Amino acid sequence: MKKIVFLLLLAGLFSCKKDVAVSENKIKEDVAFLADDKLEGRQTGTEGEVKASKYIVERYKEIGLQPKGTEDFLQPFSFKPKIDPHKEVEFTKNTDSTITGRNVIGFIDNGAKTTVVIGAHYDHLGYGGEGSLHRGEEKAVHNGADDNASGVAVMLDLARRLKSKNEATGIKDQNNYMFMAFSGEEMGLLGSNYFSKNPTINAESINYMINMDMVGRLKVDSTLAVYGVGTSPLFRQTIKANNDKFKLIENESGVGPSDFTSFYLIDVPVLHFFTGQHEDYHKPADDADKLNYEGMNLISDYIFDIISDLDDNGELAFRTTKNESEEVPRFKVGLGVVPDYLFDGKGMRIDGTREDTPAFNAGLQKGDVVVKLGDSLVTDMMSYMRALSVFDKGDEAAISVIRANKKIKTKVVF
Repeated sequence: MKKIVFLLLLAGLFSCKKDVAVSENKIKEDVAFLADDKLEGRQTGTEGEVKASKYIVERYKEIGLQPKGTEDFLQPFSFKPKIDPHKEVEFTKNTDSTITGRNVIGFIDNGAKTTVVIGAHYDHLGYGGEGSLHRGEEKAVHNGADDNASGVAVMLDLARRLKSKNEATGIKDQNNYMFMAFSGEEMGLLGSNYFSKNPTINAESINYMINMDMVGRLKVDSTLAVYGVGTSPLFRQTIKANNDKFKLIENESGVGPSDFTSFYLIDVPVLHFFTGQHEDYHKPADDADKLNYEGMNLISDYIFDIISDLDDNGELAFRTTKNESEEVPRFKVGLGVVPDYLFDGKGMRIDGTREDTPAFNAGLQKGDVVVKLGDSLVTDMMSYMRALSVFDKGDEAAISVIRANKKIKTKVVF
């Protein structure tokens, strides 16, 4: 009889664990709402951003998270728009000349000494503005399905999984969990920067931070970039031990163009997940119907496994990494392509070209791999940028690309 009861209990626990992984998955539903035209691109300080923040609050409540903002789930911050692009944004009190953004913060309190922050920015470009790559004459809503409704949707799914896991097993994890939907990312990591200076928990208690930005376009070869692997000694072995689905592209640096940077700069280990740029990046065409939802589910599985694996490792050691962005050459011209940042072969592979640019006019195509520009060999992204940095507007340069295993030589005019 005891054996039968034990087997029934085991079966019950197994079914609970299964429910944690598959029940109430709302990734597609969350993207559909956040990337709808009605939100008008979720630009920081607009009514669309307010609608998005209210939606995320309701999802936090539905999941069962506790509020951890300064105003319930919200952490409003006000700032003056930058006039000088080389100066930092000035946070200030809300006045007629300021913009107000809202971080949305939820919490799972496991009574632990340390907290894991899981974040993704929810703002986007509205109708375009400076960050837009749209070349049409009429303004258009930039829905930002991949950038970054995808990251928010996976963050919410992780909140659902971690909350359900504790309730199903009755065993609390050894970390608390803070879920943060940042605003102001597109304007310069403003929301995460503000939180790092005005944390709503003791910053010393933050164990590590996981960030997701553009995780909605997993390619056929399942390439997934993971940044920050050098910021703690345990990260590299953990991401490898839990991976059986992805071709991982690892980057050691804790500094990059997303919100994980703000946490690295206060000595928090960070991991950042990214499925790569594409032709619809910062354009109105970044819509919900183009996302790889199966891929997003796999990424949610993977990050959940990483978090679970790290749970019994106590407080992670922080390690500084080389700031690769400081080594990037400055250049006065552009080729007009979307680079494939996940390409790990020799050269710089083009993931897309923009109309009326040097690349487009020279007949370069998506999939071409640039191997020489001017007199310089191109072996990777850094050597491509160094080659590009020597040219001025009006210069003509020879360029060689590999297309369908054939080398093609042509010329570009900058």
